[in-house]
Order: sequence, then C-alpha cells, then structure tokens
Amino acid sequence: MNREEVIRRLNEVFRDVFGDDSISVSEETTSADIEDWDSIEHINLIGSVESEFGMKFKMREVSGMKNVGEMIRIICERGC
Repeated sequence: MNREEVIRRLNEVFRDVFGDDSISVSEETTSADIEDWDSIEHINLIGSVESEFGMKFKMREVSGMKNVGEMIRIICERGC
C-alpha cells in the first residue's frame, strides 16, 4: 500500500464518519478544516481509521496528531 492508497482510504473513512461525501482530505487537513470535527467525532474517527487499517494507535500518537499527514505517516510506518 502506498501513500496515495492510504489517502484514498482515509477519504472514505472521513466521508463516512462525518456523513459528507464532499470531504477530501490532504496531508495538511486539520480539525479546523472540517466543520463537525470535534472531540467526540475525533474518537469516532480514530476508531474508524483503526478498523480500516487493522491497527491501533498509541495514546501518545493520537494526542500528537496535528494534521492528517501525521496520521498518514503513522499508518505508513506500520505497513505502507
């Protein structure tokens, strides 16, 4: 799996979690860029990403994520 595949799959997860088919994330996307991305939806998002990629984030990874690019980096480190 390459970075483009990770981004494609993340777009599907984000669209599903936030119920918005127009969402298109990039490495620079942050919670400020998506209207409904609050702390509760962040928990739902992390769980959905973990399910999609068959992995578990560490708490320090989740708390350290500043943008989608950091999420992609972690996913790729584990098997991209």
